[in-house]
Amino acid sequence: MRLLITGARGQLALQLRSIIEKGRSEIGEIDPIYKEAVIKYTSHDELDITDLKSVLRFVDEYRPDVIINCAAYTNVDKCESDIDTAFKVNAIGPRNLAIAAQKIGARLLHVSTDYVFNGTGDIPFREYDIPQPINVYGKTKLLGEQYVREFCDRYFIVRTAWLYGKYGKNFVYTILKAAKEKGYLEVVNDQKGNPTNAEDLAHHILKLVLTEEYGIYHCTGKGECSWYDFACKIVEYAGINCTVVPITSDKIDRPAKRPFYSSLDNMMLRCTIGDEMRNWEDALKAFIEDLKNTGQEG
Repeated sequence: MRLLITGARGQLALQLRSIIEKGRSEIGEIDPIYKEAVIKYTSHDELDITDLKSVLRFVDEYRPDVIINCAAYTNVDKCESDIDTAFKVNAIGPRNLAIAAQKIGARLLHVSTDYVFNGTGDIPFREYDIPQPINVYGKTKLLGEQYVREFCDRYFIVRTAWLYGKYGKNFVYTILKAAKEKGYLEVVNDQKGNPTNAEDLAHHILKLVLTEEYGIYHCTGKGECSWYDFACKIVEYAGINCTVVPITSDKIDRPAKRPFYSSLDNMMLRCTIGDEMRNWEDALKAFIEDLKNTGQEG
């Protein structure tokens, strides 16, 4: 089996690489087929996914059986001012990969986001709910989804949320650092979602792409919380002496609107390959314990 994984320097691609090299995740073993797989990890300097000719040439030469697209422009606020770049990376890029995958008969797994939804209501969004994004990031990611569905027959679209992991920048590392340095934090308490450990997401991606269970998936940590709740648990599990105070979103001036409620329900996982995602608190606790054991807790 030949795999192409884009966004090689991002936290999800690095997590995939780590699990593949170990042959297992914290959830369990992965299929032994990955031990013999030929895998190409590409970043922007090697493969510009926004350039159709380059993508077609690269994919035609490499001939992957599976493409996993982890590349994305994820700076939600910057997307509001840098619209063209967000559009190229989040929409045109997936389109190009879909066209190339279709041409050689490869499977394409594209990673998307909870921000395709508008954030109204109080019931977790399911895969059949109609997206209605409220910021540029969500709009460009939704268009990327639509392009994948339009140009590729063998696709998996995996929406995730509030992702954190060992690699790169994320909310957990930000809170750990700020809590130690300041001892006092103000965190919004009126936005709810699902914290997701990249280890769990990567495990399910590697499981999913070996199947023919094509379609749209939600893949997030089980349970929901606010950013404030999330921050409190990070501080608690890390054992940091820090006061965390809840505030409302209107106290923070940000260019991009955030959905107030973007929890996802992993219905498609449950109904197909099985939902082994951990409860968000359990996964977070395991993550911070691992940081402590390896001396990486900030």
